[in-house]
Amino acid sequence: MERRPLPPTAYFVGSALFHYLGPAFAVLLFVRVDPLGVAWLRIASAAAVFAAWRRPWRGFGELDRDGRRLLVAMGGVLAVMNVCFYVAIDHLPLGTVAAIEFLPVVGLAAAGMRTGRNALALLLAVGGVYLLTRVRLAGEPLGLAFAFTNAALFALYIVLGHRVAQRRRMGGIDGLGAAMLVALVVATPLGVWAAAPALPDPVALAAGVGVGISSSVIPYVCDQLAMARLRRSTYALLVSLLPATATVVGVVVLTQLPSWRELAGVGAVVAGVAVRRD
Repeated sequence: MERRPLPPTAYFVGSALFHYLGPAFAVLLFVRVDPLGVAWLRIASAAAVFAAWRRPWRGFGELDRDGRRLLVAMGGVLAVMNVCFYVAIDHLPLGTVAAIEFLPVVGLAAAGMRTGRNALALLLAVGGVYLLTRVRLAGEPLGLAFAFTNAALFALYIVLGHRVAQRRRMGGIDGLGAAMLVALVVATPLGVWAAAPALPDPVALAAGVGVGISSSVIPYVCDQLAMARLRRSTYALLVSLLPATATVVGVVVLTQLPSWRELAGVGAVVAGVAVRRD
């Protein structure tokens, strides 16, 4: 019997689950390692996995200038985005950071909007994010600053990641692997000093590697497999699931119980995704 390939939405679900499951465990690691150190461990362990698995340096030198620029740009975005994300979740609940992370993606989704049904989906998703963010848009200026910077970089990651996924040469997972090695180079001066206390600690080191695999290997590979078969606007709108996913993970792993307003926001986001059609 011929095996049918998995639908691209299945890869997205895998990405959505691990996108915040790994960071939730990272929050628990903050008692041992500074957030910048956790970010570096995440990137370093993911880069090591991709280096052993794909050996992406073999094709990087053969790329044209535009191809190299694309992968270097994506690597830089991955590095700074992850650093900002971990500083943000050190100050704010995971679900709130996820909701803020979605806001710039609205523009990407709107760029591909063609029907009244999808306009309604976008309206529901934006309303849900508003309910989620309104609850906590005060009291943590540093956390909010990093959360909004992370959000802008996340939207850029979707744009660049989609371009990498569509490339025939050194695209997809190989391109992602090369970008992750670039991310390690960029992130090392930012966070390796903070990761130093974890290096002689086998528990902290193992936890950091686990965070890297569950946060930067599994979800980013799933992203590439989904982006290769989805339009960028469709993928951007599906990303509106992430605040709901993050809220559930925050409850289960971190016991960050949402208020009724936050639950209403999650419900609106999920309803928007359900209404949406390609």
